[in-house]
Amino acid sequence: MKNNFLTTLILLIFLTSCIGTSSTGIFGTGVTIAIDPRTLGTQIDDSIMDKSLDTKLLSSNKNYFLSVKTKIIDGRIFITGKVDTVEEKLNITKMAWEIKGARSVKNDLKIKDKFNFKQSAKDILITSQLRTALIFNKKTKAVNYNIDTYKKKIYVYGIAETTEERDEVIDEAKQILDVEDVITSILLVEDLRIQKN
Repeated sequence: MKNNFLTTLILLIFLTSCIGTSSTGIFGTGVTIAIDPRTLGTQIDDSIMDKSLDTKLLSSNKNYFLSVKTKIIDGRIFITGKVDTVEEKLNITKMAWEIKGARSVKNDLKIKDKFNFKQSAKDILITSQLRTALIFNKKTKAVNYNIDTYKKKIYVYGIAETTEERDEVIDEAKQILDVEDVITSILLVEDLRIQKN
């Protein structure tokens, strides 16, 4: 009886650490389960793929823990961050494609240059402004989007309920002061392989 309880407890801890109620990272707040239009099974599959890719990256180079961020939505892999060489970028793309279940890989890794505090502060401000705009915009579900900014270019990943919501997110991003470009990978709910009923 005691062993069954212990096994159940360990299983629950493992499952909650895999999917959690939300995820955070350099992209910002992740998609919340209650609002996420993916099925629970798809969310778990994506989470397992994400952990597999993170493990692969860390075993390749421990510095990737801080410099490379990944997000997986419906088997589609999105990678952002900074690496030292073009060869590293290509190698990371190859590793992502080797993950079982990968449907596509979008690699937005940048090659590192000299650290610029002023530029980094500006990028953080741009990300914060867009995050706030999406939270206060009643036409968008801010928790369904991950945002990253690099050299005044905003990268937005997520899932939109409708094309109108997707357009609204893009419009909000373009209105942020000093933004030079908006790069989006926003899937529509209808594009998902399996959806919630």
